[in-house]
Amino acid sequence: MAHDHHDHDHDHGDDHGQAPPSDMALRVKALESLMVEKGLVDPAALDAIVDHFEHRVGPRNGARVVAKAWTDPAYKARLMEDATAAIAELGYAGGQGDHMIVVENTPEIHNVVVCTLCSCYPWPVLGLPPVWYKSSPYRSRVVIDPRGVLAEFGTELPAETEVRVWDSTAEIRYLVLPERPADTDGLDESALAALVTRDGMIGTARL
Repeated sequence: MAHDHHDHDHDHGDDHGQAPPSDMALRVKALESLMVEKGLVDPAALDAIVDHFEHRVGPRNGARVVAKAWTDPAYKARLMEDATAAIAELGYAGGQGDHMIVVENTPEIHNVVVCTLCSCYPWPVLGLPPVWYKSSPYRSRVVIDPRGVLAEFGTELPAETEVRVWDSTAEIRYLVLPERPADTDGLDESALAALVTRDGMIGTARL
């Protein structure tokens, strides 16, 4: 099974300490320039799309939801009761996030999310799905052998911890509320959000 989070680029950088662009980045830039030159796309529209996915859609949104739930019991209660509405309170709604359910990890229960039919994914809070989430091996194996798949991600769970697998659909998307890391009582929401990872909100990692 492919795990894109195990892939690392080891560029040594140029003389100015910055890594040179990858071949893929160069190809994308060349294609973009060609499309703009031919009048097929508006540069401003491209910039708006990039800004949307970098700053308005992505795991940082989900991390903010998680951090607020960790620090605000009233918000957490609303999140667990009606995740769609509670997430919308923070400005994250629509675009494959219209029907959200949040499932909470505890010492006794570990949740992991999959979409066995395709790759349904909560874009407003997690951005674009990783390659491995869409792969057939992950989609089929995590249902049959969740502990084995989690172990491949480096997530070893105690034998007494129950693993629950949640199958997303076109109607319902899931978000895992990870356990709050120990010794973080003095951190504010911003610092806590920085600890939250995409894989932690899918359930393939523990924080």
